[in-house]
Amino acid sequence: PAPVRPVCPGPNPLSALAPPHPPTHVPMSPIPCPHVLVSLCPRVFGRTEVIDNSLNPDFLRKFVLDYCFEERQNLRFDLYDVDSKSPDLSKHDFLGQAFCTLGEIVGSQPPPRDPTPQGGAGWMTPPDSTPQDVATLQFCANKLDKKDFFGKSDPFMVFYRSNEDGTFTICHKTEVVRNTLNPVWAAFAIPVRALCNGDHDRAIKVEVYDWDRDGSHDFIGEFTTSYRELARGQSHFNVYEVVNPRKKMKKKKYLNSGTVTLLSFAVEAEHTFLDYIRGGTQLNFTVAIDFTASNGNPSQPTSLHYLSPFQLNAYSLALRAVGDIIQDYDSDKMFPALGFGAKVPPDGHVSHEFPLNGDASNPACRGIAGVLEAYQRSLRRVQLYGPTNFAPVVNHVARSAATVLDGSQYFVLLIITDGVISDMAQTKEAIVNAAKLPMSIIIVGVGQAEFDAMVELDGDDIRISSRGKVAERDIVQVPTDLANERFGDLAGWWWGVPWGPQISPVTPGVHWVGLTQGSGGFPALDPLNCSAPLCSPSLFHFVTTCRGAPARG
Repeated sequence: PAPVRPVCPGPNPLSALAPPHPPTHVPMSPIPCPHVLVSLCPRVFGRTEVIDNSLNPDFLRKFVLDYCFEERQNLRFDLYDVDSKSPDLSKHDFLGQAFCTLGEIVGSQPPPRDPTPQGGAGWMTPPDSTPQDVATLQFCANKLDKKDFFGKSDPFMVFYRSNEDGTFTICHKTEVVRNTLNPVWAAFAIPVRALCNGDHDRAIKVEVYDWDRDGSHDFIGEFTTSYRELARGQSHFNVYEVVNPRKKMKKKKYLNSGTVTLLSFAVEAEHTFLDYIRGGTQLNFTVAIDFTASNGNPSQPTSLHYLSPFQLNAYSLALRAVGDIIQDYDSDKMFPALGFGAKVPPDGHVSHEFPLNGDASNPACRGIAGVLEAYQRSLRRVQLYGPTNFAPVVNHVARSAATVLDGSQYFVLLIITDGVISDMAQTKEAIVNAAKLPMSIIIVGVGQAEFDAMVELDGDDIRISSRGKVAERDIVQVPTDLANERFGDLAGWWWGVPWGPQISPVTPGVHWVGLTQGSGGFPALDPLNCSAPLCSPSLFHFVTTCRGAPARG
């Protein structure tokens, strides 16, 4: 949850929006009685209290919203001058409206020590930011059922927390241990809130599977436990029979399909994604776009790079889908943009990390719009060629990440591609080396090519390795359905990272948004429509505090 409190600081930011007539319940007073309607589009979320006769209202009511890093959460604020005790807003003067996203508020930086003339004294509130508990667990299993005809089993476990309505939500998946009926899984860390939603007696269901390459994993069995039981640590209480309900119904002498034992349990406080962002950590977003010939001739409508005057192509859509979320956490909105797999001027040599803006010394573009513009210009000046090599752009970002190990910056590389990776061995080596650095990679496939190789780089099932060295973290995410994909994993990439920054008491951030002036009547724009532009002589700012973290994955 991210508590948000609106404030209109002095000097007199609402004076330009004062109604043309005095409020009826305050005779002869030209000063408004402000009241704000808050919408998390398209739903009205709540209202502030009414502040009598104030041009600089400091609203006390906080609004606690469920913050989802992976979603664009549009907010709208409608400001009214309350003329009576009627709850009907059409009976009050509409002063103006403001728009922003929740990500912009969360990603805002603390104000300077000396407030600007737009600010006012006394508007800062104490932060409410506390670390969350993170549990570290390790399990082993004994005598699991044999599922493979020519071998044993390749077991892994999936953990689910129970919901209020009786359904279950996946919260963790272990790695696969190959060819054994007695696996020992690596220890893993998980926020206690993700495991049980703060209810220590809530049921936790664990399913055990035999991994199959084609994704049709064989169900071995399941068991249930709770956080309270797990917190007992290694003991006879935490040895669980793995039961297959179908086998139990069919076979009278069936006992179980093996046992799972908790080897260790520990819990400690750990700061959340929000704590790092509010503490000043910046996300640095880099884009790498595939310019290989397999995309098709850009001048033809069948090409994935075709620039239609009527709609965005697949590359532009993927860039917008991820970039619009990431950019809220990058203060300077400058994004390095690279291309790979093309012949570039002036000599026509093949490059796998050329700057889209043509400036090798500074490949950064201003905003996502700037990246799109540079991408379109590059299509007109380079020749699509090949092969599809990822390692150069991964190493490019890794070099930058290696220079900032104090936790003040985190690097995210978005690779958009249409085909099979040509340098798989080199890419794996680059990813394994990058796993110890403050960086992560999102790989988005476009078109109809085969993307199995890319999924292999996503270490959800099996952590990737190179030359006998296993990646320290899973830093790659490969969304299979970009339109419906959630990027919550990105918010969890800090957990367990040894170079994480030391978090000091957090100063609440301030986010300023323009207030579009109204005409004194009902809103000129639909309160449920959040597409209006920002503009205005007056300002809201929002004092935010942080608590908790978004769910992973």
